[in-house]
Amino acid sequence: MSLQETMRALADPTRREILQLLRGGSRSAGEISAKFDITAAAISRHLSVLKEADLIRDQREGKFIIYTLNTSVLEDVLFWVTNLKGE
Repeated sequence: MSLQETMRALADPTRREILQLLRGGSRSAGEISAKFDITAAAISRHLSVLKEADLIRDQREGKFIIYTLNTSVLEDVLFWVTNLKGE
């Protein structure tokens, strides 16, 4: 996964809110969508971008897809920023 894709995914405030929401635990797309005042299709697109950037993982549970935060990519970004600062 490229840093450019990760930064592009993090640039959108809705996607950052989704990540904050998943910080509290795994959720289905419907649970995520219920927290926002935008269409389910828009949420689906945001989830796709986050998944492409490997910031979230998904797993099918019956008829639901459950999304989980992937912190390893965020750790890589923090490492890069820390090195950039020289600390």
